Amino acid sequence: MKEKPSYTGEAKKPGARDPDICVVTCAVTGVLANRRQNPGIPYTPAEIADECRRAYDAGASVVHIHARNDDGSPTFSPAVFARIKEEVRARCPIILNFSTGTILEDVSDQCAYIRESKPEIAALNMGTMNYAKYSPKRKQFDFDMVFPNTYSKIIKLLEAMNEAGVKPELECFDTGHTNGIAPLLDMGVLRPPLQFSFIVNVLGGIPAHVESLQLQTRIMPAGSEWEVIGISHGAWRMIAAALVLGGNIRCGLEDHLYLPNGEMATSNGALVETAVRLVRDVGRRPATVEEAREILSLGAPR
Repeated sequence: MKEKPSYTGEAKKPGARDPDICVVTCAVTGVLANRRQNPGIPYTPAEIADECRRAYDAGASVVHIHARNDDGSPTFSPAVFARIKEEVRARCPIILNFSTGTILEDVSDQCAYIRESKPEIAALNMGTMNYAKYSPKRKQFDFDMVFPNTYSKIIKLLEAMNEAGVKPELECFDTGHTNGIAPLLDMGVLRPPLQFSFIVNVLGGIPAHVESLQLQTRIMPAGSEWEVIGISHGAWRMIAAALVLGGNIRCGLEDHLYLPNGEMATSNGALVETAVRLVRDVGRRPATVEEAREILSLGAPR
């Protein structure tokens, strides 16, 4: 019996990663959006864990997590991250991806919760950029800042990840961030196989075009895993583009608050359900947690 062709038109090579399988990640809360914008955004560890369970039940195999205080303000407290991990693990076996993003140069707290909580994955921002949001209607910026990510800062975080056995997820907002990994590979602090997230549609970063993803995937080292993170408007179109190009995808209330029909999402689960339907509609299928562990080269469950 002939092996079934993949969506690319080529048969899967023995031992190769099945290109029909897609890792679906859900970014459940973020740090910028609040309940005035969407009542479904979780704040407390228990609320975050409930949303992680909804994402898992809907078909996600990874959750990307920022920590918040009970009032919704961001926190980098190692104790809060530990509590989030405890609450999630009481509900489901989904893979944990903790954010390490901060505008501060001091990453002591981030290194502490990486070493102490040991999530399977930690997101790592790969370069400095203007980070802003502009309102054409009001002709003014909603916020305007520089997001500094020097090599010294990146290396500190990588050393903590390597020590704890945590896989870095390389968050690249522009092509220079992707190309800029070369010194880290040469130093040995960044080690293949690599996992990239290509963020599109952030003002100051690469635009939300199919060609952006094509260029980013050409720059990254061969054999790397990658996903798209589409911010705000156009997020669903970029998810669809990544599915056709063979990438993994991310959705969630951190990235976009609305369903494709324009209705506000009531939960992360509703966004994941839509993303999973798109995965299946293009002839692929969402990875199980076990498959995602293998695809992303992760160790045993933690």
